[in-house]
Amino acid sequence: MPHDPLADVSTAAMKERGASRGAPRAVPALTVVSHPVPRRVGERLLLDAVVAGRTLALSRNAPDFAKPGSSLGLPLADPFVSRKPLELSALPDGGVRLTVPEDGTHVVAAGVPLQGSRDFGPAELLDGVALELSGRVVLLLHSVELDGEGMADTPGMVGESAGLRRLRKHIERVADLDVSVLIRGETGTGKELVAQAIHRLSPRRDGRFVSVNLGAIPKELAAAELFGSRKGAYSGATQDREGFFGAAHGGTLFLDEVGEAPPEVQVMLLRVLETGELYPVGASQPVKVDVRLIAATDAHLEEQIRDGRFKAPLLHRLAGYDLRVPALRERREDMGRLFFHFAREELAALGEAARLDTEDPHAEPWLPAPLASRLVRAAWPGNIRQLRNLTRQLVIGSRGQARLQLDPQLEEALGSASGSAWAAGAGTAPMPRGAQAAAGTLVAPAQGADAPEAREAAVPRRKPSQVTEAELLAALRASAWDLKATADALGIPRPSVYDLIERSPNLRTAGDLGADEITRCFEACGGDLDAMTRALEVSKRALGRRLKELGLTVKAP
Repeated sequence: MPHDPLADVSTAAMKERGASRGAPRAVPALTVVSHPVPRRVGERLLLDAVVAGRTLALSRNAPDFAKPGSSLGLPLADPFVSRKPLELSALPDGGVRLTVPEDGTHVVAAGVPLQGSRDFGPAELLDGVALELSGRVVLLLHSVELDGEGMADTPGMVGESAGLRRLRKHIERVADLDVSVLIRGETGTGKELVAQAIHRLSPRRDGRFVSVNLGAIPKELAAAELFGSRKGAYSGATQDREGFFGAAHGGTLFLDEVGEAPPEVQVMLLRVLETGELYPVGASQPVKVDVRLIAATDAHLEEQIRDGRFKAPLLHRLAGYDLRVPALRERREDMGRLFFHFAREELAALGEAARLDTEDPHAEPWLPAPLASRLVRAAWPGNIRQLRNLTRQLVIGSRGQARLQLDPQLEEALGSASGSAWAAGAGTAPMPRGAQAAAGTLVAPAQGADAPEAREAAVPRRKPSQVTEAELLAALRASAWDLKATADALGIPRPSVYDLIERSPNLRTAGDLGADEITRCFEACGGDLDAMTRALEVSKRALGRRLKELGLTVKAP
């Protein structure tokens, strides 16, 4: 089994990996998350004037917000937002300063009332900051990548965030090619929607789209379910069975949770991808199939390969083209549109869709501003699926009410999912997340002699792009180079740690450690694996594997 060079890293100097790539231009922007007139949700104002060094005045009457890609827009026009403008100006580090005048619009930033001026740095703009204006309009202050637009419309894929636009472009590029596709992404991000979009845009669009969740099929039945079976092949096989590959002949087969495929099924999948032939269970002759395979996973398949649970040749065949679906926390600017999209579907089922068709700017917002702000700030570990379920609960639970209302159960669920770093309170800048990781465990202060044992605070989820090399290194050292612990400390998915390591010019992998260097360290440390790990700053697990390859036996603990 080939060694994965990303299994561990060291801080020793090494050659740079590849050339730096040009990044798309990013500018700060304001996006409407919630508005008394629901159709305004999703409109955007690019703060080009701020980037150019001018102060932008934001009031009820100006400037205009427009749908992305449109040149026609309107001011916020909410009668309760003051004519006395808020002011936004540039900071030297690329951040934005927001100044609230006395007797002007009441502003709440990420749940904290704002008075005077508040500086928002580049990291906060990357994450996005929810601004409530007069308790009615919610805007997201965030960064926008100006990298062009993807497909104007992808059924079921709502939003205009940079990650979603990139995904749309990838779908366009691969859809008409008859290559296998591997879709990666966290659970609940909508990987099947991506597969359906590829199928609809492909020459196979008139064929069947067959969706199979391998994680839901008993392992002992997986081969027969996928490849079919012959009568008498096993107990209970009273007739020939076509199987999912046969059912998808001439169309597309979508295999979700492909990382759950049993070893024998992996071998059979590899054969189908290489030859276009399969053997039904109990058959002695192969069967030709014409199927485009699209697979999806939320697992780190490279890690499974290292552990011997997934076959490297199969991964290479499945990933004829590799796509990544962004997590919901990376798409905060899409939150308003997604919420109202799901809400409209639920209201239509109840016969109340007209509730969202109001054009009255004086109307009480159906989605209260504090609730909209909390939706934006939540971590959403269950991603789109979790948002859709919560929207359904809100809509049904608020039937007959003029506004959406949280019941205690949803209040608790939304509170526990909060990803806000603003818990420090008004006027106090939150501790940077990287500093949290380097500082170690965060605990709540005990209250009295009988206070319960303090518990470790959850690290807020964040974008991998926010993690600097210094933060990554600090977290790796603090976690003794355990990559999962590092990912947990930084608040990012474990696969993202591998990506950050790969992009870092000053980190090297276990494969870069020479045999002489390892041997010298082994002798100097007396074969103590823990001491070697500290000296070389390398993953203990991967270093142990290298030692085994070199025939060196570590000292028993």
